Amino acid sequence: MGEKQELRRELKSRHIFMIALGGVIGTGLFMSSGYTINQAGPGGAILAYMVGGLVMYLTMLCLGELAVAMPHVGSYQTYATKFISPGTGYVVGWMSWLNWSVTVGLELITVSILMKRWFPDVPSWIWCVIFAVVLFGINALSTRSFAEVEFWFSSIKLITILAFILLGGAAMFGFLDMKGGETAPFLSNFTDHGGLFPNGIAAILVTMIGVNFSFQGTELVGVAAGESSNPEKTIPRAINNTAWRILIFFILSMFVLAGLFPWQKAGLVESPFVVVFDKIGIPYAADIVNFVIITAVLSVANSGLYATSRMLWSMSQQGMIGPKFGKLSKRGVPMNALVASMLVGCLSLLCGIYAEDTVYLWLLSIAGFGAVFIWASIALSNLLARRAFVRGGGRVADLKYRTPLYPFVPLLGLTMNVLIMVSLIFIPDQRMAIYCGVPFLIACTLYYRFVARHKMRDKLEEQELKGA
Repeated sequence: MGEKQELRRELKSRHIFMIALGGVIGTGLFMSSGYTINQAGPGGAILAYMVGGLVMYLTMLCLGELAVAMPHVGSYQTYATKFISPGTGYVVGWMSWLNWSVTVGLELITVSILMKRWFPDVPSWIWCVIFAVVLFGINALSTRSFAEVEFWFSSIKLITILAFILLGGAAMFGFLDMKGGETAPFLSNFTDHGGLFPNGIAAILVTMIGVNFSFQGTELVGVAAGESSNPEKTIPRAINNTAWRILIFFILSMFVLAGLFPWQKAGLVESPFVVVFDKIGIPYAADIVNFVIITAVLSVANSGLYATSRMLWSMSQQGMIGPKFGKLSKRGVPMNALVASMLVGCLSLLCGIYAEDTVYLWLLSIAGFGAVFIWASIALSNLLARRAFVRGGGRVADLKYRTPLYPFVPLLGLTMNVLIMVSLIFIPDQRMAIYCGVPFLIACTLYYRFVARHKMRDKLEEQELKGA
């Protein structure tokens, strides 16, 4: 009864790579990219994704050094606890859990919106329930079953994005006829209708939290490292391959999207990807793409449910929450943590009561705030971890993966993430993230100060006694 349960190291290199891609390419690209184009204009949208991609890459470099040196399923929460402070680790853990639980709900809302193309009269909550059960079943089987499903989900959407870039680019430059005899736009949508930045450079700030949400998921490399069979080789490879491929996919996709229709028509409810394939006029192409986008969105929810359940398990191992969340099933799955995370994700059912667009933006803002907060903690953890390593007599040359240009990279990553969080104060549509995120951070801090730290101390003493 008292023996410590450990997760199984069942994830291979291809799983790690696809989990990172799967956690990223979903709602942010397929759905909220329309909102980004509408708010920032064609040039502003591309610039926003370039800046967001830079922040993502800096954060990945910081995470790489930490994950290779200390592969742990708690990842950034464990690093924050060890190198910043136990209180900060506690807050990071709960913010990560909230962030990914909300993301699961956000993806379920997105699926229900996409299903309306075929079933306009079916209530949204029905689709939320159906797909929630499917996702729960995949994750409940085993870590290996989750990883295999994620591998194929991610493969499908990568092929689709490549096809979209090729076909959309061909239509944009007149190599492929558009439906209704519409002439090829070439670069007219970048020069007409107000030019590259019709709403000004400042409008880019409005979209940055959504853009950063689009790149959320790359940090899953750190979580998956704790269940990787060979983290020293798989993590650096996944970080390098994932970062540049994501940037290429996102930037090229945004270029084609912004080039094929005016920024004023970019909407929220229907995916701009489906709109583009409708314009191209390929038979049933829009329906096929709609199906692929649904699998892509489910892929992100699948990764999110994996991440949030593992975070609860890790926190339980450290005494941050009750021991019941640290129990594993016979298949090595933290079942209680999975159930709790799925229940919070099902808050997406609110979309059946309140306006879908409103709930969508609220969840997007909260999840985006959580992602940027976690990224900032990763950069700070890397900065402090290297210093602690050197002070303890360690040699930088002995590190199997090193953050390049230290300390410039972690300092720049930390600064950019903090600036994005501060910018939310000045954006009315995004203040909901501040209204929800900051009180949650304060509540976690107070609970840790007066309750949790005593429980964590007792847990540590118990583990030391068992070790003795």
